[in-house]
Amino acid sequence: MKKSPEFLGALEAGGTKMVMAICDTDGNIISRKIIPTKSPDETLPEMISYYKSYDISALGIATFGPVDLNKNSSTYGNILMTPKTKWVNYPLLSTFQNSLHIPMLIDTDVNGSCLGEVTYGDSKGLTDVIYITIGTGIGAGIISGGNMIHGMMHPEAGHIPVTPRSADPGKCICPYHTNCLEGLASGPSIEKRWGLTADKLLDRDEVWELEADYISDALVSFIMTLSPQRIILGGGVMHVDALFPLIRTKVKEKLNGYIRSHELEDMDSYITPPSLKDDQGILGALRLAITALENATDKPQAPSGY
Repeated sequence: MKKSPEFLGALEAGGTKMVMAICDTDGNIISRKIIPTKSPDETLPEMISYYKSYDISALGIATFGPVDLNKNSSTYGNILMTPKTKWVNYPLLSTFQNSLHIPMLIDTDVNGSCLGEVTYGDSKGLTDVIYITIGTGIGAGIISGGNMIHGMMHPEAGHIPVTPRSADPGKCICPYHTNCLEGLASGPSIEKRWGLTADKLLDRDEVWELEADYISDALVSFIMTLSPQRIILGGGVMHVDALFPLIRTKVKEKLNGYIRSHELEDMDSYITPPSLKDDQGILGALRLAITALENATDKPQAPSGY
């Protein structure tokens, strides 16, 4: 049976759940299925069966990491040293390739979210965008000059150093660093510092002043080094309503007029929540599938870092 290029598979592989979808090339989600992330032996057969049932033409994977994205590497597409011990060194991409025999591309989940936003969201048409997720961990997907940044691996922007505040009653919880963004501003860091989860601290102004201070430090560093046209902040911590206005104000204060551009004149449009709600990751995976199919059939392709 000839495969229809209108049926494409998208996978947002998360540490707690796997979001699978069947989409068309216009970004319409035809089918969606969510299963918990268990061991590979428990999880992969169900996912492979799902995609086989739709006879998809290509698959895009946006996965938790770290993941090997070096196409010249013998472990390309493998999960690396993740805290999920059963997934360490697991050959995620090749397992799907050996079962489905269709074009595929893989990238990080945060790169996928960034790609989804610039392809289908309010950032469509922009060439330089950072997507940062702030939740259980902190990660960033970066598109620069229309291409996703990979380098020797992929960005680990959640672990850039920030300066601990003297008034901070807590300390960095990262097992590797004493003053990184994730260790000071992730959801678990908030809980460790204050003894309560973020949803139980909504009326504590000092919690969000400190959180916004750390996040704004990081954003200023990103603005100075990457010069993005927009910064998108997602993840569970960013559901706290007080954070966006605090972060925007602090970023503007810390830039102190040094950079003057029309983007920074409207901070509400410059530092934004995701426009695709919870679909940015799966739609980014769709864009990866489209690119994989285009690469395989030698069609012209939109810039996507590949």
